[in-house]
Amino acid sequence: MRRGSAMVDVGQPFTDDEYAFLRHARFGELPAATPPEERSASAETDPRRDRPEPAGEPQGWDLRHGGI
Repeated sequence: MRRGSAMVDVGQPFTDDEYAFLRHARFGELPAATPPEERSASAETDPRRDRPEPAGEPQGWDLRHGGI
């Protein structure tokens, strides 16, 4: 396939080594792994809230904000 003045060969995929080089060139080195003794467990403390608490009556809140 020819685009402009450069040849583009779309039939030859990259090798694994070439893909590894391209990943390294784009993203660089991975950070060092955290040792197990420095890791800590996390826990959710509050339930997830998808919408704020309505102010006033729920019917009025729905009308103001497009609810049913």
